[in-house]
Amino acid sequence: MTIQTTVSRPESALADRFGFRDLPFMGVIHVNNEAMKAGWRMGDPSWSNLGQGQPEVGIIPEAPARLDRIDLDPSDHAYGPVEGVAELREAVADHYNRLYRAGKTSRYTARNVAIAPGGRSALTRLAAALGRIRLGYFTPDYTAYEDLLGTFERIDPVHLELPASRGFRLSIEDLDRAIISQSLGALLISNPCNPTGVVVRGDELRSWVGLARSRQCTLLMDEFYSHYVYAADHPGPVSAAAFVDDVDRDPVIITDGLTKCFRYPGWRCGWVVGPADVIQRITAAGSFLDGGPSRLVQRAAIEVLRPDRADQETSAVRGVFDQKCRFTVERLTAMGVTFPSPPEGTFYAFGCVSNLPRTINTGEAFMREGFKHRVLTVPGEFFDVNPGKRRSGDSPLSTFVRFSFGPPTDNLKAGLDRLAEMVRAHGGGR
Repeated sequence: MTIQTTVSRPESALADRFGFRDLPFMGVIHVNNEAMKAGWRMGDPSWSNLGQGQPEVGIIPEAPARLDRIDLDPSDHAYGPVEGVAELREAVADHYNRLYRAGKTSRYTARNVAIAPGGRSALTRLAAALGRIRLGYFTPDYTAYEDLLGTFERIDPVHLELPASRGFRLSIEDLDRAIISQSLGALLISNPCNPTGVVVRGDELRSWVGLARSRQCTLLMDEFYSHYVYAADHPGPVSAAAFVDDVDRDPVIITDGLTKCFRYPGWRCGWVVGPADVIQRITAAGSFLDGGPSRLVQRAAIEVLRPDRADQETSAVRGVFDQKCRFTVERLTAMGVTFPSPPEGTFYAFGCVSNLPRTINTGEAFMREGFKHRVLTVPGEFFDVNPGKRRSGDSPLSTFVRFSFGPPTDNLKAGLDRLAEMVRAHGGGR
């Protein structure tokens, strides 16, 4: 089944005459647009948005007080450096050195960091700076990669499937074979993974970095959920930075920001960490793509990354979201949703609905019926990244749904209650 991701717009004929392409909305934004037709409005407390990838942004137990003011400095009215102000770049470098590189002689500095106006901007800069390259990407993975990999013609995207039957994982041996057989120059992956919640960590992540080093295959690591890790053997932040030998020579590029882990998505503050010469090229890309990030947001971000405050925030995030993760998986399992790989990280549960009654046993049908019960979810097929629609046929992810447990607990519980009612109304659940 192919899901239509464009929205009918009466102005399209006029736009065609003006020379504009008809661009589709990305998966999650498509869900939002479809939900609006059913009466949803952003912020409506009578609905539960278990689709959008946003963590709750209010007060949570044990977290520091939310920043609620930014005082303008006269310099904030001027353009800032495209690569970001030096003070924030140094704060980001210190953040990685403190968490992941204690005792190592090779350490990140401001030269290894570029600040971007948001995560998508950071990824777009990165893609724009790549030369002609065969780039391996995985499915399921972040929906925005599809447009990203299809926009830049120098990138030749190569599909690598993470099958549900293997818990959405790929062995290091299989990864090595893929790099060699497909002549890959780079790999792009979200870790922890959006949508599955799978986390490559510890010795496995060490092997990935070692393989990238030995094969000279650049790892492009999207680590926006790096602090949402609940695995019993690793209840803390995860980053490939921990296994880099030389920060200026190892082919490891990391993207992250304040969006998820620090719960400030509206600030649009992201960053790229990597070898200094790569950062220079990413900065050059930013000079024509976005012109650089906001000065005042960057000054506020320095306070967010102050070590005591940062650790208090991300520790509180793990505690609260671990509880919400357990609760969400338990409730969905009782409805008949199955999980090939229960989430170890992120704030998503990627469940299969094939065992539910046939009226709601696909991601699209589940989403549509959910609207009637004031709940948003995302069909799993949207995470079957397919740049240029090179692959045809039914998606192996058509019976999956991504459930977000990002909303506040009361709203999350209410949404799951309504989904349980929906499933029972169709003759399922227990």
